[in-house]
Amino acid sequence: MSTAEIRALMAAPGNDRLTWNTPLSEEHAATLVAACAPAPGARIADFGSGWGELLMRLVEAAPGATGDGIETDPDAVTRGMLLARERGLADRVRFHEVSAAAYAEAGYDLAVCIGSSHAWPGGTSEALKALRAAVRPGGRVLFGDGFWEREPSPAALEGLGAEPGDFGSLLELIRQAEAAGLRPLQVTVADQREWDLFESAANIGRGERWTLENPGHRLHAGVREAVDARRTGYYGGYRGTLGLAYLVLGT
Repeated sequence: MSTAEIRALMAAPGNDRLTWNTPLSEEHAATLVAACAPAPGARIADFGSGWGELLMRLVEAAPGATGDGIETDPDAVTRGMLLARERGLADRVRFHEVSAAAYAEAGYDLAVCIGSSHAWPGGTSEALKALRAAVRPGGRVLFGDGFWEREPSPAALEGLGAEPGDFGSLLELIRQAEAAGLRPLQVTVADQREWDLFESAANIGRGERWTLENPGHRLHAGVREAVDARRTGYYGGYRGTLGLAYLVLGT
């Protein structure tokens, strides 16, 4: 039984039930786009863009805006390029298959990073500094990162494979942004319904649907085991403990 095969089968880029790989609703996404307020002709970069759904929403919000998606997952890049062509954005949205920490272009009007602070060796603090450096004076940053809604239990830490110091409080996250020279313009968090729908559509739901459709497959038992582990980790562990904050920041 191949762990790599199971991981690939359940990976987000191949999951058509996921609009974006983060707990986010259509209404919440629209609020973020409005708060970022990209101007006509804006240059936008999304570090760890996945298949670029949020990047494309931001580009679509401003006539003449262009976007650069920085993403190392080739399957996500392939999906993003296909989506861009389907939406008539192939000449306005480009993907760069390179790590966020290695991407050096700057002077953007808006820099985005949702759930990808781990791409920088120094984590959240280094990510925020890099995003600040990527935008021009007066530019904006949209940053999404985890925080502890409450003190994590052993079950929550086990479900996430995390340590208590991996995240801080929401206020501590805001203070880290301020320390990087960024000022909070809007702070929102993923609500419980967004989290539940995300977990149901992501690994848990995708894996469960696959096992029902492929009862005799050689990976069936492994996929079901992975689904059960994720379900236990979420519902019996980090649900209501791990939060995801979306910070719209000014420079």
